[in-house]
Amino acid sequence: MHTALTGLLTSGLIAALIYATWTDIRARIIPNPLNAGIALVAPLWWWACGVAPWPGIAIQLAVAGVALLIFAGAFAIGAMGGGDVKLIAALGLWLAPLDFMKMIVWMSIGGGILTVAMLARHRLRRIETPLEIPYGVAIALATIPVLAEPYFNQFAR
Repeated sequence: MHTALTGLLTSGLIAALIYATWTDIRARIIPNPLNAGIALVAPLWWWACGVAPWPGIAIQLAVAGVALLIFAGAFAIGAMGGGDVKLIAALGLWLAPLDFMKMIVWMSIGGGILTVAMLARHRLRRIETPLEIPYGVAIALATIPVLAEPYFNQFAR
């Protein structure tokens, strides 16, 4: 494990998630180049963490693929934006399966709270336009603590 490199990559991913949050709040979009960059740097992350090609990398690819399929369904019914789906799939390349599941649980809770708050705001202000949830906020707020846990909890790994 290359500790300095993993720290640098973790910091870069957190910065990318903060940027995704900002663009999602501002314009309700998570840029494709950002999602592609996150996905394309994952192999460097695997190398830095010492992930074995088999079964390690195969598992990461499977996690990302399953996430893409599941959340593409949410996109198909209009429950989630395409950038959100791609960001979740890209994060599936980075997070170990258990960490990914933690992120999904926290993302769902945070996304639910965010949706209720925005729906209440929408109704109180009598806004007529369709409600758009910046789900990138929930994704980032769920992922950052999962990424930071090994640095703050010596029992995490």
